[in-house]
Amino acid sequence: MSTSARLTVAGGWSMAAIALLHTLFFLPNPHWAGWFSGELWSREASAESVSVFWALPGSFVVALAVLGLLVARTGRRGDAVPAYVGWAIGLWGLGCAAIAGPSGFLLALIPAGLLIGAGVARRSGERRRAAEASHT
Repeated sequence: MSTSARLTVAGGWSMAAIALLHTLFFLPNPHWAGWFSGELWSREASAESVSVFWALPGSFVVALAVLGLLVARTGRRGDAVPAYVGWAIGLWGLGCAAIAGPSGFLLALIPAGLLIGAGVARRSGERRRAAEASHT
């Protein structure tokens, strides 16, 4: 497996792990019963209940887990996702950390760095192969 593919797999698994850790952190809360009883629909929910909802089931956590698994699968197939995926995740994490302060959003820099590194490794491998081909 190439370096770019290994970095891609690691980036994907790190996104899935961040999603799992986020879920485990926010899962135990007292608001589940209210949510399932419809308090969010009736606008009877407290501000705390609404904010916790947006921190877990209404957050980006499910999409991040699915994206992470998709990226890991892409890497296992020997491919790398475009580096802009890493840049977007990194900028999102930094932007959220700038607004909310130091928090778990900074963990987004892990998969971002891995995916940007995978893009760099892929491009350098392509250049090396092109140079070798031109010499033969």
